[in-house]
Amino acid sequence: MWGGVAGFVAYWIYHGSDNALALGLLMTAAIVLNLLIGSLIGVLVPLVLEKAGRDPAMGSSVLLTFTTDSMGFFIFLGLATLFFA
Repeated sequence: MWGGVAGFVAYWIYHGSDNALALGLLMTAAIVLNLLIGSLIGVLVPLVLEKAGRDPAMGSSVLLTFTTDSMGFFIFLGLATLFFA
C-alpha cells in the first residue's frame, strides 16, 4: 500500500514530465521490494541467530537496519538504472 502511495505522489509531483509514470512505478517497485527484503530478513535473522546459540533480540535489530538501509539504496539505484538507462 505504501509503495503505491509513494509512487502516486511521485507521479503527481512530476506529472508534467515525460518520465512521470516511470518514476511512479520506480518508487512503487523500490518500496515494495525493500519491504519484502525487510520482512524476509526480519524473519530469517532471529532464526539463524537462535540456531547459532546467540540471543536473537540483541543482534537482529542491527542486522535488519543495516540490510534494509543498504539494500534499499541499491534497489532504488539499480531500478533507476534499469528504468532510465
